[in-house]
Amino acid sequence: MNTKLLGRWGEAAAADYLRKKGYSVTASGYRTRLGEIDLICENRKSIVFVEVKTRKDDSFAQAKEFVTGAKQSRIIAAAKMYLAGHGTAKQPRFDVVEVYAPQGTDTVCPRINHIESAFTGR
Repeated sequence: MNTKLLGRWGEAAAADYLRKKGYSVTASGYRTRLGEIDLICENRKSIVFVEVKTRKDDSFAQAKEFVTGAKQSRIIAAAKMYLAGHGTAKQPRFDVVEVYAPQGTDTVCPRINHIESAFTGR
């Protein structure tokens, strides 16, 4: 299976999930020379930078475990660049959304786990 296709599918599933939870999705696939942010969302009080991890299952490791310290640093750097160009009074937060899709992109009901404040902006 094409991992880029599965990743984009997982990001779309995560965006739908977050919308149903009352978030508005401001941007997806935000890229800078310093890093990438899968989804940028807002709720009433926060601007949320979301890393989406899509896996078939968690038999090897939970998806959140693949958000390493180095990956977190790149997300934080990209978030700082985003905030510099998009002023807001909302509090920034870094979340991870795990999407488990046993049948890949053919999965009808993926299992989604939203981890709020998964790491801090140091």
